[in-house]
Amino acid sequence: MRVAAVSSSTPPATTSLLPYRHKQPPPPPLPQVGTARNPKSLLSRCKTINHVRQLHADIIKTGHIRNPFVAGNLLELLAITFPDAMDEAGLVFSHLEFPVAAHYNVMMRGYTAKDSPRDAIALFLQMLEDPVEPDAHSFSCALKSSSRLFAVDLGEGIHGLVVKFGVDGSAFVRNTLIHAYASFGYVDSARKLFDEMAERNVVAWNSMFAGYAKNGDWAEVVRLFGEMRVLDIQPDEVTLICVLTACGRVGDLGLGEWIHGHIKEVGVKPSRNLVTALVDMYGKCGQLDTARQLFDGMPERDVVAWSAMISAYNQWSRCRHALALFNEMQIAKVPPNEVTMVSVLSSCAVLGALENGKWVHFYVEKNKLRMTVNLGTALIDFYAKCGSIDNALKVFERMRQRNVLSWSVIIQGLANNGQGREAIAMFSRMQKENVKPNDVTFIGVLSACSHSGLVDEGWRYFASMSKDYGIRPRIEHYGCMVDMLGRAGMIEEAHCFIKNMPIPPNAIVWRTLLASCKVHGNVEVAEDALRHIMKLEPEHSGDYILLSSIYASAGRWDDSLRMRSEMKKRGIKKIPGCSLIEVDGVIHEFFAEDIMHPQSKEIYVAVEDMMQKLKASGYVPNTAEARLDADEEDKEISVSHHSEKLAIVFGLIHTLPGTTIRISKNLRVCNDCHSATKMISKVFNREIVVRDRNRFHHFRNGSCSCNDYW
Repeated sequence: MRVAAVSSSTPPATTSLLPYRHKQPPPPPLPQVGTARNPKSLLSRCKTINHVRQLHADIIKTGHIRNPFVAGNLLELLAITFPDAMDEAGLVFSHLEFPVAAHYNVMMRGYTAKDSPRDAIALFLQMLEDPVEPDAHSFSCALKSSSRLFAVDLGEGIHGLVVKFGVDGSAFVRNTLIHAYASFGYVDSARKLFDEMAERNVVAWNSMFAGYAKNGDWAEVVRLFGEMRVLDIQPDEVTLICVLTACGRVGDLGLGEWIHGHIKEVGVKPSRNLVTALVDMYGKCGQLDTARQLFDGMPERDVVAWSAMISAYNQWSRCRHALALFNEMQIAKVPPNEVTMVSVLSSCAVLGALENGKWVHFYVEKNKLRMTVNLGTALIDFYAKCGSIDNALKVFERMRQRNVLSWSVIIQGLANNGQGREAIAMFSRMQKENVKPNDVTFIGVLSACSHSGLVDEGWRYFASMSKDYGIRPRIEHYGCMVDMLGRAGMIEEAHCFIKNMPIPPNAIVWRTLLASCKVHGNVEVAEDALRHIMKLEPEHSGDYILLSSIYASAGRWDDSLRMRSEMKKRGIKKIPGCSLIEVDGVIHEFFAEDIMHPQSKEIYVAVEDMMQKLKASGYVPNTAEARLDADEEDKEISVSHHSEKLAIVFGLIHTLPGTTIRISKNLRVCNDCHSATKMISKVFNREIVVRDRNRFHHFRNGSCSCNDYW
């Protein structure tokens, strides 16, 4: 950070790169022309480019082109009002005999508006060579262009000239300097300039807010706004939009509500952008109903407003609402942007809505939306979380640019879809391409080792994190190691690993060990795991049910019932199993022993028929997974009515033979459903993809991609 370079009294050393010349001599006297028409007035009334061209010819003919004010107005029309005529503006400028600073400034503004900052800088340098003395507006334009180019040395050099020409006291030049240094990432330097200002108007404050926002320091935006309030400086709309955005990022609902109240108190009708900022703030703070009321009350909604509301629904896992609102957006014929698509794809991923997400992908390609890194990564994540890992790989390979998150997502996707060795191979490829992994990457790598039983490799990668990359393991990495050891049946090793962790284990780590104890029937370690969980999260129903099932599997029925009684005494209710299936673009939801679906009668008849066919093929129901309070006959019926079985039957009824059935489930697949689904895939000749709480299971011809290792 080059804070010292921004002192108003000490110009940066790089000023010598920019030449300085004396003032140019004054232009000769203006020619005598008739006064029947005022070209300046006529220029102000031009409505089309053709009008401008006609008047331009007349101005040249009468000699008014030598009037700097007339020439300046003509240039402004060509460069600013009609930006497509920028080339014509350049031609006019090149033929001016005695251009003044105002002419250069108009041209630089035009180039900046056309996103041609290099041309603007070239003109600024030409201005110094001609020589024409730049004014405050000249420096402001040049600074804006240098920040667009991220030309740090050039910006510092211009700052030096600002001091040399004595315009550093100009408020808007100082504001532009603040903006430029913030754009370079030198926020401390920008703040030093800000603090040196004797008087700071709202524009100065906004420049500083924008600087912190650009660098993602949202907490500092909120803190600085507190200073502004203490000084009783009235914010404008630009201020409020920036601060509301910051409130959403840091979750400061209180300040956001104060701003909303201030807007009402002032009595000014808020603009669309300000209401959108309120929608975004309330949405990110979890006040979705308030956000939706504001959204619905907007007379006009642009893509930013729609995206803010859809993103809020997605952020707070109200994914059905997100997709429903996206459908409304399509009906309203508002073209989505990248932000919209990323949120929609994320919601499709959560719901397992493959067909909806495929339509989004088709829309992106049909409308030739730019495949940014964020959008491409969202597509990879979507396909991977829907169990369509082949499509995820296709998107990954077609991406022209990939960042570390893109690599991390594909590695995690491969791991979760039972392709652990392929995930490790992808990590090796990532290293060969000199992409430095981060902590998220290693979560995927360790998950791959865990799901594929690669214990030795897992230990090696865990050690490599800190040794080779300087990454300190987080609780998630320790959890992956416990999962890896537990899945491999190394329960005692996993138990010892937790006890020797350098950071306190959380409930998730102990819960991971408890789940492994159920698979491998280790009652003693399971009891110790639950004791620790109860101290951390005593109200989680799944933990009691897990230990109850472990007791039942060990034949300790009294202990099993005791755990269920403990749940009732504490008022803890079991989370019902829930499975989702998408058919013809519609998502259907099923709960265990559910009768709420409109086709329940047809579904249960089909379930009975399916179970008979499975039994005839050798399937034996595992009643240990049934309700303990049921008798033996009812237990068999109970397991046949688990949510994933109902969803699979619905898929068998409503899809063509041979169609892949895809299920998303909120809990871990139980042993009985796993065995039954393997048999269903063989008997009905279907591929069935089930995403449970932990991973994907791809069932084909009587076997599962997890190799019964989950």
